[in-house]
Amino acid sequence: MSAILKAPLTVEFPFTRSLGPVQSAFLTGLRERVVLGVRTGDGRVLVPPVEYDPVTAEEIRDLVEVAPTGTVTTWAWNHEPRRGQPLDRPFAWVLVRLDGADTALLHALDAPGPDAVRTGMRVRVRWAEERSGAITDIACFEPYDGEPAEPAGHGGAFDDAVTGIVAAARLDYAYSPGRAQTGYIEALGDRRIVGERCPSCRKVYVPPRGACPTCGVATEERVEVGPAGTVTTFCIVNIKAAHTANLDIEVPYVYAHIALDGAGLALHGRIAGIPYDRVRMGLRVEPVWTEGARYPDHYRPTGEPDADYDTYKELL
Repeated sequence: MSAILKAPLTVEFPFTRSLGPVQSAFLTGLRERVVLGVRTGDGRVLVPPVEYDPVTAEEIRDLVEVAPTGTVTTWAWNHEPRRGQPLDRPFAWVLVRLDGADTALLHALDAPGPDAVRTGMRVRVRWAEERSGAITDIACFEPYDGEPAEPAGHGGAFDDAVTGIVAAARLDYAYSPGRAQTGYIEALGDRRIVGERCPSCRKVYVPPRGACPTCGVATEERVEVGPAGTVTTFCIVNIKAAHTANLDIEVPYVYAHIALDGAGLALHGRIAGIPYDRVRMGLRVEPVWTEGARYPDHYRPTGEPDADYDTYKELL
């Protein structure tokens, strides 16, 4: 029996978005140590603010300042903070209804332990020392036993307003392939490409999935495919991937769906060894392996005549 494979994987990208007038005022206010909500047509104050009433879908723009003090409505203890979270020690995630607001804001509460947290406890904002116009300008909440703070009545107009943000999205996880994909990965180590055939519809899946998604039956018969195949469709990439070492490829380049000989569906791969503007549907290609690689680096033309459209039209 093969050893169980396991590998750490990270999916990370910067998410850039522009801000409308309400979100711009909210984040700029945090930079200036002001918490703003928005008032709906029926008088409710929503914090964080939104641009459309979630009940009536009416556009709302009436900004109103609320207090930096409030009440915990519910909470959960975080025993093991992760990278990028507000605090580097155990803390509570809390929903806080700020004084003057009708909805609750999610953030961290700095507390010595879960026994110190309760629904109904009073808290206040702890501002970050350096603020840039982001939710992290609120460093966290902290317990508070004083009087409710009085907002100054700020109307939401600021000089040098924040108009856009860049939020880093990141997911860290450990991936362990099942039986079918383990066999596929091990075969790649021998520079072979294998799929599995459905016993019902006879389609060969590459990479194998362990079961046929159409018929719903297990697939166990391994079938070696390729190594050559046919380009079924493709795109020309003109934007270089940022901060991705394994995609440090000069643009433009071509990424294609390739139907390997004997496979029942196409997989994707990069096409090289030919000018990008000469890649075409039906082009016959073969994998190119680099020294020590566990998978093909790219595919290049075989020099064969193009495949007839009828031979791959069902794999588009």
